[in-house]
Amino acid sequence: MIDTLITGARVRTFNPAQPWAEAIGIAGDRIAYVGDAADAPAATRTVHAEGRTITPGVIDTHNHLLLGFDEDAVSLEGAHTLDEVRGRIAEFAASRPDLGWICAENAVYSIVDNRRPNADDLRGLDAANRPIFVTTYDQHSVWLNDSALRVLGIHDGGDVAWGRPERRDDGEPTGWVTDFYTSAMTVRGLAELQRDIPMYSPDRRYKKILASMRMATAVGITTAVEPQVPLAELPLFERALNAGLLTSRVIAQLFHPVGADGSFRQTLRDTVDSFTPDPLLSVGPLKLYSDDVIEPHTAFMLDDYANRPGRRGRPSYPGNGGRELVEVITELDRLGFQTHTHATGDAGIRLALDAIENAQRVNGTVDRRHGIVHVECLHPDDLPRFAQLGVVAAMQPRHASPDLVAGTWMENVGEERWDRAWRFKSLLDSGANVSFSSDWQVGEMDPLIGVFSAATRATLEGADAWTPAERLGVDRSLEAYTLNGARAFHLEHDRGSLAEGMLADLVVWSGDLHAHDADPQGLLGEFAETTIVGGRVVHSRGNVLDEVGAPPADDPATGGTAKDPHQHEHHDS
Repeated sequence: MIDTLITGARVRTFNPAQPWAEAIGIAGDRIAYVGDAADAPAATRTVHAEGRTITPGVIDTHNHLLLGFDEDAVSLEGAHTLDEVRGRIAEFAASRPDLGWICAENAVYSIVDNRRPNADDLRGLDAANRPIFVTTYDQHSVWLNDSALRVLGIHDGGDVAWGRPERRDDGEPTGWVTDFYTSAMTVRGLAELQRDIPMYSPDRRYKKILASMRMATAVGITTAVEPQVPLAELPLFERALNAGLLTSRVIAQLFHPVGADGSFRQTLRDTVDSFTPDPLLSVGPLKLYSDDVIEPHTAFMLDDYANRPGRRGRPSYPGNGGRELVEVITELDRLGFQTHTHATGDAGIRLALDAIENAQRVNGTVDRRHGIVHVECLHPDDLPRFAQLGVVAAMQPRHASPDLVAGTWMENVGEERWDRAWRFKSLLDSGANVSFSSDWQVGEMDPLIGVFSAATRATLEGADAWTPAERLGVDRSLEAYTLNGARAFHLEHDRGSLAEGMLADLVVWSGDLHAHDADPQGLLGEFAETTIVGGRVVHSRGNVLDEVGAPPADDPATGGTAKDPHQHEHHDS
């Protein structure tokens, strides 16, 4: 007698020995049966899921649970003009006289034409002249008004530990701050943010984790990799675990900032070694940066930006073309760490590959499965190196959508290099392990949006498709979200596929996902009907099992707007 038997479904197992089945049984926290319904053992509860696809639970290998949305900040999602931005901030400021700071999130770079936004653009929005702090959608830049510049001391020539204030030729600050996300997660940067900016208080960050976790469970994510956890914020995840509020599993990647020394690396090692792993929370991999991002021309490129002759961006690590990164990754590999390195520009990707290759050669390590995150602009010479070196390409299919990259990204890179953009299919065909992820809240969390984007390379309306040679079918995308994600973190022995003895982490989808292979638009009408983690139903819409959890449209992670989960909009941390 097993606990639960689900029958009548199209069970896509991603187990090569048994790719498909019609029934799956659960006993305790493990899968006890996969096969034909007629041969299934007796069960305490039998669930009929006729016509629905069942897959392993989604493993989102890059999901910023810490970012989320803040109910005490204004969302600039979908605001594409300066008038829209000013209107939203002014309305929010008028409605919240209780706040000392006006914080806003998710501004796009193209709010104004042919220049960065500046402090002048934020004047007159608040009768009390409170400081205004705005983050961009990719979390790599911050936009400040005059009052914020004064409060933070930037106006008088001061700097901040959480970014690099831009200044005019006369030394006056513009109100724009670059290198935000890489600096904000350093010990000093985070301490300054928590001291000065209310949005970064531990309690508000904790609320974001909880809201993001509810959304993850509701869209079928059974393992979320939080890719950048400062040591000071690891206790927030332990707090959620101890409160019983982690409904999906979390892998916390610890942040290794630029400039960290051997003593900091030993602190990381001691933290990981002393951490008591839990089935719902584990730590271990480290996050680094090879470069920044393409939109503000700060990603590291092999050749000049198409619209900025003479400018190629810069590596995150100083000196000799960023070669210090090679030494750091080699040392971390020697210490037994797996690394995941952010790299978007073709030179940044090459530098990260060089570092991993050097680590393997010097240390003699094999199968460490270091990862490179984003891989947005990949030089053809470097494509085969992923498979050759066993490097995971942790990529986000939604980022390749033209509604996100038309304009700034496309113009910066130039059409002659568009064939290097997000080469999912080419990397998979080469034998590389490509794991898919959302990069929430830079991109929508729902994995079906990612599957749709990989299948179409189009907008969510199905328009303006580009680089069609890199399209993927539904099945390969689902594999990238499940089995490939497990392999990325050496977890394929207990998750990522459906077979007897594996963890009972699975999703019952609303319909037959593979039926949309020829016309992927239908994927956007499907959803996670039921999410099961370790044999426990943690989310259900009520059509197959009794309703469990809040409907996604009511989740506070949508910013209190009660939007459909398929309506977020963004791009890249």
